[in-house]
Amino acid sequence: MSIYRLEEMSTPALDALDRSRTAVILTVSPLEEHGPHLPVGVDAFAARHFARATAERLVARRPEWSVVLAPTLHLGSFTFETVGTVSVRQRVVRDTLVDYGRSLARARFRWIFVANGHGGPGHLTALEEASAIVSRRYEITMASLTGYLAWEFFRGRYLPKIEAALGRALTDAERQAFAEDAHGGWWETSLMLMLRPELVNESYRDLPPARYSLAERIVPNYPLRDGGRGYVGHPALADPQFAKATIEVLMSEAMEMVEGLIDGRLSPGDRRSPFFALPVFRTNFWRGVAAAGVAVAAGAAWYAGFRRGRGKVS
Repeated sequence: MSIYRLEEMSTPALDALDRSRTAVILTVSPLEEHGPHLPVGVDAFAARHFARATAERLVARRPEWSVVLAPTLHLGSFTFETVGTVSVRQRVVRDTLVDYGRSLARARFRWIFVANGHGGPGHLTALEEASAIVSRRYEITMASLTGYLAWEFFRGRYLPKIEAALGRALTDAERQAFAEDAHGGWWETSLMLMLRPELVNESYRDLPPARYSLAERIVPNYPLRDGGRGYVGHPALADPQFAKATIEVLMSEAMEMVEGLIDGRLSPGDRRSPFFALPVFRTNFWRGVAAAGVAVAAGAAWYAGFRRGRGKVS
């Protein structure tokens, strides 16, 4: 297979690749706590698996193509903060991806895909912002694959396909558990049992469900508050067969996106998470709010001074 690791290639070897038939995959995910039973690298392990699986499927379907896998960037924002989490500012995530994309675009690579395993809304938005910036500036195709997929997955849009891959219907209790899943729960514990079972602490079997309402989930660090242990969902339900079925479905959806982008049937804007459209999650939103607040305060101060000045008797 024509799959390469970027860090292992020489400049002449890279330069010899046919740019019209080469895809570069960037893997970007933070180190973040995932409860008492999972390692802090869960998101990065998931993203790397996703990147590798995408590369293998692409060259299997298009043998004349090459894929270059870039080293994992352990970057992420909108994380749960405690020991082991390494969080960076949202604009750092965006700007780092813009710089990577710029370097690759200047080297005439035309297809850049971003693999990610972290679901923080601002993080997903930063990846999509960076992809949009690079695509526009350099007239190439750079797309973040996982924001749209994660949104569709967790809202249950793929459940019928997952059941088909499992070979059985989910029970009502399992469907409810899936709806409550978010972080270090049923799915991510299942995934780690499939990818790196030696890194999963056996205590997952005895962890009780951790349920949070929508109102609770908008509070920063919510799964670590009031005795929370840093996970959301039902880790005790974990099963590597469930992970295998879900990955099969997600990879099928991802490849539809990748091939649609390559063939021109899709544009990156056709497959974005809904967070991209919400100003509150955009990289510069809060800086803009702060700047606007300063401007309003300055204007109010000027106007107050102006009013006082008009009231003076000469």
